[in-house]
Amino acid sequence: MEAKEIIARRVAQEIEPDTLVNLGIGLPSMVANYLPKEVHVFFQAENGVIGLGARPPEGMEDPDLTDAGGGFVTAVPGAASIDSAMSFGLIRGGHLDMTVLGGLQVDERGYLANWMIPGKMVPGMGGAMDLVAGAKHVIVAMVHTARGKPKILRECNLPLTARRRVSLIVTEMAVIEPTEDGLVLKEVGPGASVDDVISATEAKLIVQGDVPKMSLFSES
Repeated sequence: MEAKEIIARRVAQEIEPDTLVNLGIGLPSMVANYLPKEVHVFFQAENGVIGLGARPPEGMEDPDLTDAGGGFVTAVPGAASIDSAMSFGLIRGGHLDMTVLGGLQVDERGYLANWMIPGKMVPGMGGAMDLVAGAKHVIVAMVHTARGKPKILRECNLPLTARRRVSLIVTEMAVIEPTEDGLVLKEVGPGASVDDVISATEAKLIVQGDVPKMSLFSES
C-alpha cells in the first residue's frame, strides 16, 4: 500500500458522521475515497461546493464539477453550489467541523507551514490560513519525510500558515497529537516501529507506554 493511501485511509477514521468537512488540495482529497458508505458526511471545498463525492470513473468527469485544486469530483445527493463569499463565510465563521490539509512542515508546538516556499512561485494563499484559524479540528495529512529529511521539526523554517496548534498529524509512519506538553506519538504505521518514527522525526516525541499499530479502513 502506498504512503498516500495509508494516510488517507487513516484520516478517514477521524471523520464523524453528519459533519461538515473541508478537504484540502492533493493528498487530503483522497480521504473521500475511503470513507465507509454508512458514514454520511458533507465535504466542502472553498471554491464553493458542499457535498463533494469521490473522484468520478474515467470518462465521466464533469468540467464544471471540481474541487478547489481543479480535480474532478462527484456530488452526493443534496449537494449545493455556493459562491466564494458564502464558502469563506462558513470557514471564517467557525462552521466547519474539520479540515484536512496537506503540510510542508509541522513543529513541536503543532504549528503548520503549508502555503509557500520562499524563492519559488506562489500561485496564491488559497484558503489554508482561514481553514487553520477557523475549523474546529485541523488534521494535517502528509508524508513523514521529504527527500529523506524530516518534515516534523523542532521549529518550522518555512512561513507559518497560522499560529494555532493543529489537532492531529497523520503520516504513513505515525499518528501524532500536538498537545500543550508537546507531540504525543499515538500510533505507528504499517511496518514501522517507535524507533523508526523517532529517527525520522526531528521534533521530540512523547512516547507513553506501548504505542499501538495503526488500523486502516477497508476500501468502501
